[in-house]
Amino acid sequence: MLINVSSFFRDAEAFVELRGQVVNPLIAEKNNNNPLRVWVPACATGEEAYSIAMLLLEELGAARKNCPIQLFASDIDPEAVRFAREGLYPESIATDVSEERLKRFFTKTDKSYQVTKQLREAVIFSVQNLITEPPFSRLDLVSCRNVLIYLEPDIQRRIITLFAFALRTGGYLFLGKSDGI
Repeated sequence: MLINVSSFFRDAEAFVELRGQVVNPLIAEKNNNNPLRVWVPACATGEEAYSIAMLLLEELGAARKNCPIQLFASDIDPEAVRFAREGLYPESIATDVSEERLKRFFTKTDKSYQVTKQLREAVIFSVQNLITEPPFSRLDLVSCRNVLIYLEPDIQRRIITLFAFALRTGGYLFLGKSDGI
């Protein structure tokens, strides 16, 4: 159950689509008083959550908007959540994160990259059992990629129903290539 396979901007083409088809429309409809609400369940060590936070911060800046980001990232594994909160990643992330993003969102240390305060403050990490604990609500986006494939069909149906409840009308569900409904 605890499969912590993650990387920044995993499946880069999916992130290009996410930016164009989801993030840009969400930001266009928001004003500075309405927060962008996102949930990344089964976040593992945080790379996906931080990747989405980077996209949001970049596009908010491009749109010259200042709406708050409420990005919740949860996982059942307390050690993975601790790692994600710390935001300290090996130098090898440079293969997945552009030099521009490394400069903007990370501080280089001896042999690692530390997430900047701005990026770290954009994400709230918590320990949560996706199957048994209540979801966040009134969400604009839920990103649950390549998790459903590891679950039995009846649990998949329960989780999809949970996501439908958690998303606001017109919200988006971002699944992985291997996930199906």
